[in-house]
Amino acid sequence: MEWVKIIHILCVMGWMTSIFAVPRALIYWKREYDRLGEFGPLGDLTVRLYRFSAGLAVIAIATGLWLAHDLGWPAWVHLKLTLVALLAGHYIWTGKLVIRAKRGEFRDSELFLRIFNEISVFVAIAILWAVVAKPF
Repeated sequence: MEWVKIIHILCVMGWMTSIFAVPRALIYWKREYDRLGEFGPLGDLTVRLYRFSAGLAVIAIATGLWLAHDLGWPAWVHLKLTLVALLAGHYIWTGKLVIRAKRGEFRDSELFLRIFNEISVFVAIAILWAVVAKPF
């Protein structure tokens, strides 16, 4: 079971990197697009990072469910899974922003993207609290 925990933590770390980095990269990608008028290297990097982390997200969620099953589904795990579902929704929304950016559509302001980026930080903190504190 320790290997499952190691894989889970490793994949969560990779997925979280993308969750924090891709919305921020969209800001710089938008600036690059405005300057170049076309899809540039930053856009390619952002798309690749998002795609790579999608696989990590699937593995992180699968191993997390495996661990939850092994623990017998205590109440704090339900809280954690709810928060992970919110984070997954945020990640899917980010993917929609990336798809639009690939088409050259940057509808959202830098301020929106900065706030959008910070939401994931608060959800991640809540997940860590639920895992460490095990409030119920």
